[in-house]
Amino acid sequence: MHVVWQSDGPRRSRLPEDELSGVDDEIDDTDDPGTDEQQGAELRVDDIDDPIEHLLRGEIEIEGRMPYSSNATFLVHVVHEGRSHPAIYKPMRGERPLWDFEPGLHRREVAAYRLSEAMGVGVVPPTVLRDGPVGEGSFQWFAVADHSEHYFTIYETMPELHDRLRDMAALDILANNTDRKSGHCLLVPERDGSPATVWGIDHGLCFAPEYKLRTVIWEFGDEPLPDHVLDAAKRLVDAVPLDIATLLVDDEVEAIQGRATWMLRERRFPTDPTGRRYPWPLV
Repeated sequence: MHVVWQSDGPRRSRLPEDELSGVDDEIDDTDDPGTDEQQGAELRVDDIDDPIEHLLRGEIEIEGRMPYSSNATFLVHVVHEGRSHPAIYKPMRGERPLWDFEPGLHRREVAAYRLSEAMGVGVVPPTVLRDGPVGEGSFQWFAVADHSEHYFTIYETMPELHDRLRDMAALDILANNTDRKSGHCLLVPERDGSPATVWGIDHGLCFAPEYKLRTVIWEFGDEPLPDHVLDAAKRLVDAVPLDIATLLVDDEVEAIQGRATWMLRERRFPTDPTGRRYPWPLV
């Protein structure tokens, strides 16, 4: 097993030690994790036509633990029909209990992807729910990103991606994202003729019924919401797609419709007059 990155801190999940022994025995927290370039060199990234099918049907090979995560998070390779692509695996059994969120943060990761698709904005990497080496969890397509960039740098230097960021902000409103840090906006550089784009990650802290929006994306405040976002809000008011609703509790589903109703009434991005609705740390 390759160790792509190792934590230099003592953090551990609440996964039973016997279930983690096969992974942790090969991870020495005192080793140097290496540079970003060294880590990236160990990733096998093949071209895949259907990421969802690949994630659902592929065999899982754990590469190592991701650093600085509050919950157990693994970098894995998903291998199917001779092709491999990395993914991020977040098992339910590795979640730390939270007083303000029901267990099942991994399901909210999947729900955020499906909501992004239902809106037609496609700002979340393909994400599926399936069994893995340590139980049920979310598996998200690994975005091969430039980690020197994040929301603040992208906003300042890449105006051509502002519409993409607006779509992400609209998703965060509907999903009631409590944790849109700057580093949760990943820049995927231009590659093989495909233009640069931005993906949003880490959506476990979404869908609370109470208003909990915490985000760094406030630059579009008071701008009109795009027509395609308003069209998506109309559809959600009529009905939340079943493949999203089945991942959430009833109150969370009703709250999506409430936020969609707010969008149709206000028709503008919200503002933060308090200056306090930011996650911490910012990046």
